[in-house]
Amino acid sequence: MMLGFFKRTAPAVDACELGRIVVALAVPGGAAPPAGCQAVVVGVDGRTRRLQAARRIEAREGETAYAFHPGPYTADLQPFDTAPEIGLRTSFAIDAPDPQASQQRFDLYLAAEVAGRLELAALVTAMESALRHELALGGLALPPCTTLDEWNAFRQGLNKLLYMRFGVTVDDCVPVDLGDSRDYAQILAARAAAPAEPIVSTAAPAPQAAGAAPERFDPAAEDAKALRRLFLELPCLMCGLRLAAMPADPAQFQRQQALLQRLDLVSVGVNAMPALALAAPGQALPAAEQNRRARHSRRACVSLDEAWALLARLRQAGEAALPQLYSEAERIVANLEADCAGRRSVAGEEEGA
Repeated sequence: MMLGFFKRTAPAVDACELGRIVVALAVPGGAAPPAGCQAVVVGVDGRTRRLQAARRIEAREGETAYAFHPGPYTADLQPFDTAPEIGLRTSFAIDAPDPQASQQRFDLYLAAEVAGRLELAALVTAMESALRHELALGGLALPPCTTLDEWNAFRQGLNKLLYMRFGVTVDDCVPVDLGDSRDYAQILAARAAAPAEPIVSTAAPAPQAAGAAPERFDPAAEDAKALRRLFLELPCLMCGLRLAAMPADPAQFQRQQALLQRLDLVSVGVNAMPALALAAPGQALPAAEQNRRARHSRRACVSLDEAWALLARLRQAGEAALPQLYSEAERIVANLEADCAGRRSVAGEEEGA
């Protein structure tokens, strides 16, 4: 019989949602990517490889394959939490692969932060949160009655921030009035009804209806997500810091090398983190201590996000700005060191979120 010569091909991926409400979706190995989509394969160790114009997505055992649509996408970002009528209509796309990079930034984002499906709404929420955080810290400025020069500086900073943090390229960004679609009174009522967040988060929480039950916090799941991010992103962050700027001043060069050494030690510590639920082999850790450890790992991710934003500023900074930026980097690294040490410790004082 000749049946051995025929193989059953995997079905093509349904593309009805990709490119509209879904940016990326995990697909079975052997499937054909939808038209206009690309594929990323994530290994068990977090390493990624991008497949372009592939007829079939080849994935080995233990690997996860994603099909993603590069866009473009359009979203309204709210830069200020206290002014919901002010919006930025932003058009963006997934960045094309850089032949000089061993790992694309969007691919790293999929590997470190996405579990099976990346909704467009979730990506926009994360982008908006990163923008608000950078505005609050002063890394970006969008003052009232912005001049043309101030707007151009903001646009350049926004482009660098979103590329460095998510691997997306901003094609267009214009101010819009969202007053007709945003009810400030309703937003304030929802905030008053929402429960306080016990854990510091880098992404804005999903809006909840008034009276809705709060989402249950799972320290084990949150800790695992945070440690995965630290494990995968810290080496790439150090590589980016090496390439961001080469100081001509010997003193600033020494500061850069000291920062890299400290980050390297943090990365080694993350690779040897103890299990969340164990105080020692065979000895369980109390629930309160598990929550404390999870809080430290989440706070470390907040510092990680700040480090990516700072790296975006370093990419466009001149020599004169390096002392101030390295001072900011030293603060971020100190917070990373403190939270990673707190995550490793067995007992410690309970701190507020």
